[in-house]
Amino acid sequence: MKRIVTATRLPRNTGVSAWVAMLEPRRANPPLQADISADIVIIGAGFAGLSAAKRMVELDPRLKVVVLEAGVIGEAAAGRNSGFLIDLPHEVSSDDYGGDSTQRSKEAIEISRTAIALASSIAAEQGWTRDIFDPCGRYSVAISEEGDNHLTDYAAQLEKFGEKHQLLDASEIAGITGSKAYTSALFTPGTVMVQPAAYIRGVADSLTNSVSIYEQSPAIRLEGTGSTWLVKTPEGSVSTTRILLANNGHAESFGYFGGQLLHVFTFASMTREFDPARLAGQRRWAATPALPMGTTVRRVQGAGGDRILVRSRYTHHANLEVSAATLRRAGAQHDRKFRARFPDLGDMPMEYRWAGAMAVTWNSVPAFGEVERGVFAACGCNGVGATKATATGIATAELMLGHTSRLTEIYSRFDKPKAMPPQPFRTIGAKASLAYREWRAGAE
Repeated sequence: MKRIVTATRLPRNTGVSAWVAMLEPRRANPPLQADISADIVIIGAGFAGLSAAKRMVELDPRLKVVVLEAGVIGEAAAGRNSGFLIDLPHEVSSDDYGGDSTQRSKEAIEISRTAIALASSIAAEQGWTRDIFDPCGRYSVAISEEGDNHLTDYAAQLEKFGEKHQLLDASEIAGITGSKAYTSALFTPGTVMVQPAAYIRGVADSLTNSVSIYEQSPAIRLEGTGSTWLVKTPEGSVSTTRILLANNGHAESFGYFGGQLLHVFTFASMTREFDPARLAGQRRWAATPALPMGTTVRRVQGAGGDRILVRSRYTHHANLEVSAATLRRAGAQHDRKFRARFPDLGDMPMEYRWAGAMAVTWNSVPAFGEVERGVFAACGCNGVGATKATATGIATAELMLGHTSRLTEIYSRFDKPKAMPPQPFRTIGAKASLAYREWRAGAE
């Protein structure tokens, strides 16, 4: 009996990502316009999909792998984040991944560092400069007494874990950022900053000839017969025995993880280039907020001047689409937060604004593993997507090829994603929760 899965929607992006706009236009790989075969088909050329492809051909160079990307590489979610490859959980004693034990926190760090190790190896292999891959660490910044206390507590947790860190007072972080708004900061050295669109393009272009990437080739239908799957695109098809869904929330568009993925969008704005002399401090730094759902800020050094990125605002959209009006409202919030932190740059307009999607699960576990015969998933990034999605891609590649590692051992112990409340309660609850958490973050 033939099994047929039809995609109910395709990815749609809102706004222009500065990371893409700052690069030369990409000469995209041609779309799939033939009927071909492959050992494995990967749907999605983001962090998870390309990391999986990289790991697959490392393990078996004879494999024929086909990657299908719905749009142009770098223009979807992978090129719409802030470019943090973070090695430490936001809370090292938190209940990430469904538990609160020290062991689970250590494993979360291990997962992140496995992802960063893969990214580092590609960067070294490709000879990337700091403009694409910068192992500079990150600052967690506070703007309130509550934020200060949070950073102090977090530093104490890091001390117990033996993780390197440095607390900074207001004058010290002002010397870094040029902003007098921050009241304290915590520096951790293990984060890598990437230009996300350049990074993901570079990973795609680094893959060997045994990986064929087709852009502007959305998978629109899966047809299963016996042990074979036929993956159809608008102009071609791929016959295979194994499929990897690396399309995060859009796994639900194919009928997988229904009611288990929450579709959350975040928003970013980036200024025009400005004369570096207008803002004191260092010309490259990246800061995440002390409190969850606060404001991420990054200074980007460029040949023609510097830019400031502001990222905040979280909204839920069950249909995986964001309207222009929602983006405008997020942009207005970015403008206020930018002026509060950099009043001397208050006349500097934002040149780019964009939205980026992520998928989270109720119990913060990845949507991972074999979901039906021959179909695997590396989805559910749960925020910190660049790192977690990369690790999930690696783990899924190893699972599909029967390779065991410390990563597959950890992933094998994850619970399945919990079912969320049915609609409309899911959307009502998500919107209320996001609004409350943003309110808690306050000025942070």
